[in-house]
Amino acid sequence: MRLNSFPGRPAAILCALALLSSGAGAAGPLDALSNQDASNGLKAALEAGSAAAVAKLGVENGFLNNDKVKIKLPGILEQAKPLLKMTGRGQQLDDLVVSMNRAAESAVPMAKPLLLDAVKSMSVTDAKNILSGGDTSVTDFFRQKTSAPLAVKFLPIVKSVTDRSGLASKYNSTMSQIGKTGLVPQQQATVEGYVTDRALDGLYLMIGEEEKAIRSNPLEYGSKIIGKVFGSLK
Repeated sequence: MRLNSFPGRPAAILCALALLSSGAGAAGPLDALSNQDASNGLKAALEAGSAAAVAKLGVENGFLNNDKVKIKLPGILEQAKPLLKMTGRGQQLDDLVVSMNRAAESAVPMAKPLLLDAVKSMSVTDAKNILSGGDTSVTDFFRQKTSAPLAVKFLPIVKSVTDRSGLASKYNSTMSQIGKTGLVPQQQATVEGYVTDRALDGLYLMIGEEEKAIRSNPLEYGSKIIGKVFGSLK
């Protein structure tokens, strides 16, 4: 998805925000544009990047076939994998991996409305911070604004998928006992909690990939002005 997918929200106004974020006072052809107009330009870019990340992950094999985000077995199961295979549980482990990644793929589309809401609520200060905040500022913005509500939305969807795996329920039952000893990280206490955490990590990682693409090759996102904006920050 590219910026020209959002008619009526011209990317040219990003240039004004570049001037504002640098604190420059020199006059320029676009310096008469309002802060609000400038932030709207950046919002269009963020909508494009977040929507592209969701589109890549929220489909069959979006997680499973992407080594950057593929969800592997929780640490304890991974360590016990050789022994479990020797006892004939190899196929169950493979099935659980597929189930976990399918769960993440099912949950991620729920992220799009919250990501768009975060963009719409972005302040001019947020916009300035994103443009001047380094290569991961977009990703950091989304994580700060959306990680908690997305975890709440993801968890029941993930659980509905992982519950179909008999090994997942056995894992949860075992972890409820081991967890009392404090030897298991909280994020690995249940399969659904673990997958939710990894799904969010994968989503923000892919948003980061889109951010890198905008910064490194902004012309692909539909405007020479975007090239000037992000190029000026290098």
